[in-house]
Amino acid sequence: MTAARSRASVGAAITPDVFAERFGERQGDKLPASLIAFASHLHALVRELRPSRDEWRAFLNLLIDIGDYSDRRRDEWMLVSDLFGISALVEELNDRRPPAATPNTARGPFYRDDTPERPLGANISLDGKGEPLSVSGRVLDLDGQPVSGALVTTWQANSEGFYENQQPDHQPEFNLRGRFTTDAEGRFDYRTIMPSGYPVPLDGPAGSLLKRAGFPPRRPAHLQFHIAAEGFETITTHLFDADDPALGSDPLFAVKPDLIKRFRTASGRCELNCTFVMVRMRQERLR
Repeated sequence: MTAARSRASVGAAITPDVFAERFGERQGDKLPASLIAFASHLHALVRELRPSRDEWRAFLNLLIDIGDYSDRRRDEWMLVSDLFGISALVEELNDRRPPAATPNTARGPFYRDDTPERPLGANISLDGKGEPLSVSGRVLDLDGQPVSGALVTTWQANSEGFYENQQPDHQPEFNLRGRFTTDAEGRFDYRTIMPSGYPVPLDGPAGSLLKRAGFPPRRPAHLQFHIAAEGFETITTHLFDADDPALGSDPLFAVKPDLIKRFRTASGRCELNCTFVMVRMRQERLR
């Protein structure tokens, strides 16, 4: 940066352009460009809301509280991303799959990558509490051919609306979680219980803030899935209970028409049959 350019920002009004000057010729790189864009939007928000010094300090303290509240069992920052619709937007911008493929949704804060493998047909309800639900499904490619050997990881809330890692002292470890391998026909099945809808966690700083603002907190009942297979793009998605009244106001913005399923048969039995359609990776991504 030349001395003339450096002096140009001394005593100037604080604008995004003044911030951008600090990066000099590197403005075209992705990281500086991203920071400049972030600063530009943040400057615009501050000018619009005109916070007092105390209000701005309170906002910064909220960011600190969110970081302090996060640990290996709970990612409060991911919850913020989810509740503000950012996670859903990122998935939407990156989801360029054909219409026939299963859409992605945000993974959410309660996923565990150490979920144990279980045999097909296993019961993932380790405490036996809740109304039994039978789940069966297939994993196919876009041509309708089975994807054998796919790893299907599932997790859900219990009948009271809590995940196992929210209640480590009240639920068995890995309750309502399981990882299954599809057979030669791409099939998998397991037993569980009917999930309950639930409010997003309101005990942390993110939930407390939105509760004060009157944000609708309740998620519709759902099961969550993470499906991986060699040579295919990974699917992370939900399946929602079609009978849940909160489908239209999911605070994580994850409900999509293709993901709404009947969890009960016409006779009232709790059964879910589902199909997931995977997309093959492009060759350049396989190298």
